[in-house]
Amino acid sequence: MVEGGGPRRRGAVLEEAILRAAAEVLRESGAGGLTMDEVARRAGTNKNAIYRRWPNRVALGVAAYRRLADAEITVPDTGSLRDDALDLLSCANSTWSSPYGEILRGLIAAAGSAPELLAELRDGGGGAYEAAWLTVLGRAVARGEAVAEALHPRVASTPVALLRNEYMTRGVPAVPDGVLVEIVEEVFLPLVRGRAGFSA
Repeated sequence: MVEGGGPRRRGAVLEEAILRAAAEVLRESGAGGLTMDEVARRAGTNKNAIYRRWPNRVALGVAAYRRLADAEITVPDTGSLRDDALDLLSCANSTWSSPYGEILRGLIAAAGSAPELLAELRDGGGGAYEAAWLTVLGRAVARGEAVAEALHPRVASTPVALLRNEYMTRGVPAVPDGVLVEIVEEVFLPLVRGRAGFSA
């Protein structure tokens, strides 16, 4: 069988086409508008090819959203942990207060009680956010701005978890810059500097 009038695609090439199509649908129609039929049409394939990779539209949506979110992330390198952390947190805040945030909230609602999908969405993007925070933390440890024990995924996820809590508990369209500064200066920096009076 020929898909989309061209040569049959397999493996990573077909997966890339499906994810690209799903990301387009998410951008245009949100999580509620994501259907396997529309993604298959845009990707030039059939639904069976999609279902072999993702069991349902929500799982596909999560994978496509992570692709969108990862593309938005750049790792700052200002030479200061405070400034790097504020840059990363501001990026997350901008993403969540944009249409991407609406897509994320729609996917979280659609995921319901599926723990594996919620885990993939928990930091608003996925592995790229965690990798970015671990990168800036690693540089801070090398500069002597943070203790070595701070280089841990749970520590790295703290600022984004606190930002997410602001959205969930306050229902705000965007978190004020002053709150971002508080998260970094009053919680994150003391945490990564350790409990024994570390000063940098």
